[in-house]
Amino acid sequence: MRIWIIYVAAAFTELAGCFAFWVWLRNGRSMLWVTPGVLALVTFAWLLTLVPIEAAGRAYAAYGGIYVAASLLWLRFVEGVVPDRWDLSGAAICILGAAVILLGPRAA
Repeated sequence: MRIWIIYVAAAFTELAGCFAFWVWLRNGRSMLWVTPGVLALVTFAWLLTLVPIEAAGRAYAAYGGIYVAASLLWLRFVEGVVPDRWDLSGAAICILGAAVILLGPRAA
């Protein structure tokens, strides 16, 4: 359960960091958006180091599925755009993939 909490926290810090840059560069807002964006991205990277998985690549692969689903929550609740059935179907597939990676039996 701890892994999932870390992944969700990492996803939202990564989204916040990237969104800060999006707002600055795409929406023409103040460069002051960059500072919290950088802090959020540093926090994101730190959070991924807390995942108790032996290989970074496996930790990142599983995280990708969580990130996709979290991005759609961001889309809905921050940007105010309702995800369609294709978005939701894709996110479900990604979550399933993350679960297979995290919960699959591993040789000792």
